[in-house]
Amino acid sequence: MGQLSMHPTGWFQVAWSADLALGDVVPLHYFSSELVAFRGTDGRVHVLDAHCQHLGANLAVGGCVVDDGIQCPFHGWVWDGRGRNVRIPYEAKPNRARKVRAWPVSERNDSIYIWHDVLGRDPMWEVPDALRSLGDHISATAFRSVDADARVLTKNVRVHPQTIAENAVDPHHFRFVHHTPISPVVLRETSDNASWAAKVGFGNKWQDGIDNAQDTINTLEILWSGVGLSFSGEHMRNGIRVTGICPTPVDDDVSDIFGTYWIDEGSEDPKGFIENGKAALVDDVNIWNYQRYIDPPGLSPSEAAGFRKLRTWARNFYPPIDDADTKSLSGLPDRADA
Repeated sequence: MGQLSMHPTGWFQVAWSADLALGDVVPLHYFSSELVAFRGTDGRVHVLDAHCQHLGANLAVGGCVVDDGIQCPFHGWVWDGRGRNVRIPYEAKPNRARKVRAWPVSERNDSIYIWHDVLGRDPMWEVPDALRSLGDHISATAFRSVDADARVLTKNVRVHPQTIAENAVDPHHFRFVHHTPISPVVLRETSDNASWAAKVGFGNKWQDGIDNAQDTINTLEILWSGVGLSFSGEHMRNGIRVTGICPTPVDDDVSDIFGTYWIDEGSEDPKGFIENGKAALVDDVNIWNYQRYIDPPGLSPSEAAGFRKLRTWARNFYPPIDDADTKSLSGLPDRADA
């Protein structure tokens, strides 16, 4: 995808919890790797590289869950959730010298995530709780369960996850992509090494740019965890919707986008709330699919500072590269005076 590596560090969604019942085995393909996900007899989900380290059979095609792991369909070798060979049915001992790569897994938010890092480092932060990380007004809300209608997988979108993250500092696209009457206003932004958070106000009452912490009507709370997981809580007069938009690289060209919608129990039109959210994602995908990442971009004065800050923050999630290959942000103005 142009100047950005499709191998950023972070947590990335690969399935929903409902996709894996007890004992299920599911083939996956992410980060240019064939993978196998399975839910063990203890209820825990594991993700391994797909190929048995005996003779290379694909564990996701005919493999089955047994008490001590996943059994290869070719010769019955069993690999546990950590990728260790624990049993060879026709030998007295397992092969302790060979391992299948095991991916760190987190199951949260009705979803299954894997940790990706090309340097092989352990997870450096936890997956946030989508319903408890977006402000007190959302934490105090009871939400409906996530059924099949509230989950949508958009496959093979020609977009880098960071391009989607940049929506967090792009209020003007709402007018032209989502047809809001006026551009919303970014009321505050905070970030650390792992996350980017913002509050955005919609409508005339927020045009002064002053954040009234006690007023959440017509606001959107945004949280990015790395460039792979995003959750937003929208408080409208007819209720609250929390949306998860989680892009995961498939290979060097495309990403799958997992869309999840949590609707508050008090909403009078939960189906309409979900469909509205899905329609907004379709509008965005129609742009992302044909967009090219430009660095440095030509920015207007009102948007320059936000894009510069987010791109600087996003550098945290790429492995070290040679100075000669470093893509400079020097073309982005320090001040909003482009």
